[in-house]
Amino acid sequence: MLDKNKKKRIIKKYQTHEGDTGSTEVQIAILTEELKELAEHLKAHHKDHSSRRGLLRKVGERRKLLTYLKKEDNKSYEDLVKKLKLKQAKAILRKEAEEAEKKQDVQEKGKQ
Repeated sequence: MLDKNKKKRIIKKYQTHEGDTGSTEVQIAILTEELKELAEHLKAHHKDHSSRRGLLRKVGERRKLLTYLKKEDNKSYEDLVKKLKLKQAKAILRKEAEEAEKKQDVQEKGKQ
């Protein structure tokens, strides 16, 4: 469970406008931090099945929110995933690198 100060810092960092406490971006950021804390707890208490169930529920909730955000605002989704350093960021960065490489190849062919 996040303490109030930590939650306020997360909200302030990821809010889309002043006073924003419930946007998709903020919800995903809070869930990500809660997941990190639960994962650490489960490393120390591997037999705590009720916490494991809570972790899986939060993972599912975050996945749904990420899918929604990707569908509604892809640019915001990509920025958020990169900021939070989620696994999806690797795929996005790889895709961007490939596109940049293709652009460079096209420019080189145009010069010839």
